[in-house]
Amino acid sequence: MSSTAPEPAATGGRPSSTRYDDPAGGEMSGWVVFAAIVLIIGGILDAMWGLAALLNSEVVTVGGHGVVVWDFTAWGWAHLIIGSLMALTGLGLFAGSGAARVFAIIFASLSVLLQFGTFTAFPLWSMVIIAIDITIIYQLTARWQPAAY
Repeated sequence: MSSTAPEPAATGGRPSSTRYDDPAGGEMSGWVVFAAIVLIIGGILDAMWGLAALLNSEVVTVGGHGVVVWDFTAWGWAHLIIGSLMALTGLGLFAGSGAARVFAIIFASLSVLLQFGTFTAFPLWSMVIIAIDITIIYQLTARWQPAAY
């Protein structure tokens, strides 16, 4: 009796799958979709925080503690720009762009660094955003499979 399932050697020693596991086969990985959604959400939240800091820096000041370097207006611009770029990069991930994966890793890394600047003002918020960004970076690097041409 013949079998239609490929031999394990033909799939690189791992069992083949028909659902979200093989980005090289034209399907997007479920983890890449997850990272894209979280990147868009994190980018929008970051951009909203930056916009709030730009419009009224007294609103985002907590208990008299400021940011580590510069002022809330400068950090507001940085968060607004990086957050907007993160959200746009998340849309690029949905399109399946390999360049979007690289930019997503770069922007999530920059977002982690930005959060350290505002850690004294918002420690809990900064820790949550850092955890989200680290999750994005992990999912886009650990699940990286270049497309087959």
